[in-house]
Amino acid sequence: MSTLAALTVSTRRLDLLPLHLEHAEEMAAVLSDPALHSFIGGTPDTPQALRSRYQRMTTGSPDPTVSWLNWVIRLRDEACLTGAVQATIGPSGHGPLAEIAWVVGTPWQGRGIATEAARGLVAWLGRQPVHTVLAHIHPDHRASAAVATAAGLTPTDAWHEGEIRWHRSLRR
Repeated sequence: MSTLAALTVSTRRLDLLPLHLEHAEEMAAVLSDPALHSFIGGTPDTPQALRSRYQRMTTGSPDPTVSWLNWVIRLRDEACLTGAVQATIGPSGHGPLAEIAWVVGTPWQGRGIATEAARGLVAWLGRQPVHTVLAHIHPDHRASAAVATAAGLTPTDAWHEGEIRWHRSLRR
């Protein structure tokens, strides 16, 4: 599988924009609520720390068989960033597999933004050489479970680091 690149993905209300270093300052504010970290751990990054992390992320995976794809979520009507989605794509025994994740800042939660972004991401992945989509969701994180369900993923019996593995096959 050749390395994939994040391209702009547009949905009804959103643009998923490929991540750039310039997004760090606005995203640090979007992700500043400590409550966002209750399921994923850690604390909010400063703009400088986020810029450093984005530098590593945009450099790409050191493994040539793995693609790190990262987007920020822009709400067009409000012309602001509201969160991020990501996909790590790599080989598996059944063809290329994408592990996805999403986060939406607290002020924009409850408006369907994560659902719309995840659906847009999964639809885009369906047009790439990807056969399987996975997400790992904390068993108490009902909002993320609802997003995964809306994006066509179903929970499995498998666990990974205290989270339930969700799965969707992308039929060719």
